Amino acid sequence: MAHQPITSNHADKHGGLLSRGMVAVLIAQFISALADNALLFAAIALLKTHLAPAWQIPLLQEFFVVAFIILAPFVGPFADALPKGRVMLIANGLKFIGAAAMLSGLHPLLAYGMVGIGAAAYSPAKYGILSELVSAEKLVQANSMIEGSTIVAILLGAVVGGMLADHSATGALTAIAGCYLLAAAANLLIPRLKPMHPLAKFAVVPLLKDFIHALKTLFSNKDARFSLVGTSVFWGAGSTLRFLLVAWVPVALNIHDLSTPANLSGAVAIGIAFGAFAAAKYVNLGNVNRALPAGILIGLLIMAFAYVTNLYVAIALLIVIGACGGFYVVPLNALLQERGHESVGAGHAIAIQNLVENFLMLLMIGFYTLLDKEGTPVVASTVAVGALVFLAISTLAWTRLRHSK
Repeated sequence: MAHQPITSNHADKHGGLLSRGMVAVLIAQFISALADNALLFAAIALLKTHLAPAWQIPLLQEFFVVAFIILAPFVGPFADALPKGRVMLIANGLKFIGAAAMLSGLHPLLAYGMVGIGAAAYSPAKYGILSELVSAEKLVQANSMIEGSTIVAILLGAVVGGMLADHSATGALTAIAGCYLLAAAANLLIPRLKPMHPLAKFAVVPLLKDFIHALKTLFSNKDARFSLVGTSVFWGAGSTLRFLLVAWVPVALNIHDLSTPANLSGAVAIGIAFGAFAAAKYVNLGNVNRALPAGILIGLLIMAFAYVTNLYVAIALLIVIGACGGFYVVPLNALLQERGHESVGAGHAIAIQNLVENFLMLLMIGFYTLLDKEGTPVVASTVAVGALVFLAISTLAWTRLRHSK
């Protein structure tokens, strides 16, 4: 008799945080995130090997996020219309093709852009599946598990990617392509949950109209609007900081390898894991405002970090920045998923989050790239990013608290 896929939305809903579905999602996400982060440093190494101008390094992220912005109206419905485990499988296949293309000699900017297409499809499914696997009361904890495992993967990916890239970019790319295949295999273990919002057909104009309607719906909800803007500011700043580190380390620490900025990115990741763990313990959907002071601190700490000249002080400060970030962003992610799941579908909500997040990322990294081309000192650039984050999150916090009185 043919195997019948699991189609009930409640198949694993009450199975707890270590159900078959959750464990499969965690494993697949861990391997895929590890490969994503290792690939960035392999791509940077290739650009340096090709003697590309320094300003092309932050352009890697610009090429990566363009897919998130262009495909935003379509990846949400795609994630909601199919079993999300299968969406993640397809997305990891696209990432593998991008990594293989870079290995075969395609320009790193173009190949990294191809991986961005897979990542854009992957994200709504990765987060959207959580609200199908666990109940609302466990959603912050489920998010914390995903973020925690992702952060460990980012740490390992950055460290291993930096080390491998310092020795052999080709060897690094081969290992990364293999990781994407392993992640795809793990995706096959995720139960086939019934699609939340199946589409009759995949037509561009109706999907665009649907996306605009979902965008308006989310922005009309004060909780969704708050979490959309709040998470976008954090991840936009975090991505910019990662590229700032590549330029900052040689100037501030007089260290010229690729492993050190990769390891410092890992320090931020360790901090986020601690922050995510603390958020799961002390914050829930009913008291999300507890996360705001940590968010405000992020910008101030980045400004202070700009003037550090000691490696160990830099590591400590980056761990604290990450901890504040994890404590701040995990509850906001959970809030968006719950409000989005109720109104437009979790996949739609996360795709809209990706649009806003990556648009801000595009602007912030573009701003830094221009500063770099104009010869602005990296310390001044870092202070500017920190000030922007501080002002943005402070304004967000003030607005939310004023309206909640």
